[in-house]
Parts: sequence; structure tokens; C-alpha cells
Amino acid sequence: MPRIWGARSLAPIYPGKTDLPEPVGEAWLTGPLSGIPAGPLKGSLSEAWRNMPPEWRGTDMLSPLDFHDFPLLVKFLFPTDQLSIQVHPRDAYARQNESPHARGKTEMWHVVSAQSGANLLLGLVPDADQRQFLDCLENRSLENLFQRWPVNAGDTFYVPAGTAHTIGAGMIICEVQQNSDLTYRLYDFDRVDASGNRRELHIEKGLAVLDFEDRRGGKIAPVILPSSDEAKKSLMVACPYFATERWDISDAHHTKSDPSRFELLIVLSGSGDIQWHGGTRAYRVGECWFIPARLGQFSVLPKECTSLLRTYVPNLSQLKAHLARNGVAESAIANIVFDEAHDGQRKTA
Repeated sequence: MPRIWGARSLAPIYPGKTDLPEPVGEAWLTGPLSGIPAGPLKGSLSEAWRNMPPEWRGTDMLSPLDFHDFPLLVKFLFPTDQLSIQVHPRDAYARQNESPHARGKTEMWHVVSAQSGANLLLGLVPDADQRQFLDCLENRSLENLFQRWPVNAGDTFYVPAGTAHTIGAGMIICEVQQNSDLTYRLYDFDRVDASGNRRELHIEKGLAVLDFEDRRGGKIAPVILPSSDEAKKSLMVACPYFATERWDISDAHHTKSDPSRFELLIVLSGSGDIQWHGGTRAYRVGECWFIPARLGQFSVLPKECTSLLRTYVPNLSQLKAHLARNGVAESAIANIVFDEAHDGQRKTA
């Protein structure tokens, strides 16, 4: 996706994408037009989702109301300049003000790489209110009202809908989110595009969804997960819309799918093969693999050390029970599993 703040090289995620004619900010791995290159559902993801056997989706994914469209959007972001200061709506606002089937946009960021000094703005400082926000917007000092987070490779940030934010330059991020592209731009640093035009702002809608009291967004400390072999697994964050883990694998790792839901494996680094009953295919960095709920046993066979994100739509009560059974303290679960969708009226302070 071309973006004013994007890069002309997408290496090392996509080493063949260099010297691009225009800056590219986002690589969508599971957008509506994303392609499935092989298998019985070869074609666009949106078409594949409509035609997918129920047992591939999983027993928790059968509601036509909740899962009319593919529920997860996965991207890589390549910022070389600061993104606009923006905010995303919750589901209820999106349905009422955009379209009946619109989704809100809660997301998470996992930092793949970061240059020295890279940072982002996420969440407002304590006690910030709408009057201060409007004053700072008027005098172009809005950045002063935000919490600034230094960024390092391996960091994870949770960004619930209603939380204002912007990403800075000098990093590559893997983003997992609700499958929505609804963004309300609040401030764009007076930039102009290649044609000399400023990008549209959405002040009225942005202020309508901006929550001045919800402080859940921020950097998340991962929780170590049990593993049957030498694979290192961590839960990065979970909410009603997605749960995301990081797997670091150096030797063969054998696992199995969950019949209740499909999952995605996003390759951050490394190469090797994914093997299942009846097939083997090579994987490489930058790919996103769809693992059907009915697949059963499968193996990740790295040829070099591999880092993956595994993401899926969770049953949060089952996830919390699983973590508790494996000795994770209740306080640690509360800091990484966000089980309230906050889909009602936002608080303006």
C-alpha cells in the first residue's frame, strides 16, 4: 500500500522489493485481495473465506453475523516518517456511523526491527482531557499530550480502539488487528502529498471515538508459554479479537491445530518447511500461513533459526484457564489478556 510516510525498500522482509517508484508503507498479508497461492482454495482470501468448509474455519467461527468476513488483518509496516496522529473507532460506532457491517479497529504491534532512537506515541498523559487536546491541536503541540515509548526489536504494544497514537520512523512492525481500515486522522503535521495536497483530517469523528479514560493501551510484557520441545513460546497479547504468540524455533517443532478455530503463522525471520499429513511446503520470511482448524498434526521444520507470530481469534475464558493451569499468576493474566471489548459509549472526560 503506497503511503506518504512509507519506504522505497521493504528489505529485509521482502529483499526483492527495493528501489520502489513510490514509498510503500504497508504490506497487507490478509486483506480482501490478498492471494492464496496454492491449495484447494487458491485465489483471493475473501473468496476463499466465503467458500471455505466450516471445519476449516473451526467450530467457533461459524456465526455468519460475527464472521461474515475474514476476521483478522495482518500487515507489515515500513515507516520512514511519522504516521499521522490518529484514532480508530469501536465496533458499535463503526456500525452506527460507517456501515451496518463495519468493524472497529483494535490492533497490536510487534516490533520486528528498530533503529536506535526509534519511538512511538501511544495513549495520552494522565489527566489529559478534551479541552487540553483541542488546545494542543490548535497550537500544533499535540505530541506533548502523549506518552512517548522507546522502541526496540521484540517489543509488543496493545492499541485498543479509542486510543490515540502514532508510529515514528526507523522501525519495521508486524501489525495484527481487526479486519478494518477505519482510521480517523487527527493531525498530519501539515504534510502534503506528491501533488501538493494535504491529506483529509477527521476531527469530528476522531473526537467522538477518542477515549480519555481508557488506559489499557501500551507496551505489554510477554508471558512465557509451555512447550513440548526446545521451541520458545510467549503470549504477546490477547483480547476478544485476537490472541498473538511469538515462537522462536531452532529445531523441528511438532504441534497440532485446534478444531475450534483456524490460526495464522506469520514468518518474521528464517526459512524451512511446514509439513502436514499429505504435504510439505517451504516457508520464508514475510509469508503468512493459514492453518485450517481441521489440519491436525503438523510440523515446523526450520533450515535456519525461525521466528513466527501465531495469531487466532481466541476463546478468552479458555485461554485464561489454560494460563492459570500453567502457573501464570492472575495479576500477570490481567496485564496481557484484555477481556472487555469496551463497545459502549466512550468517555470524554
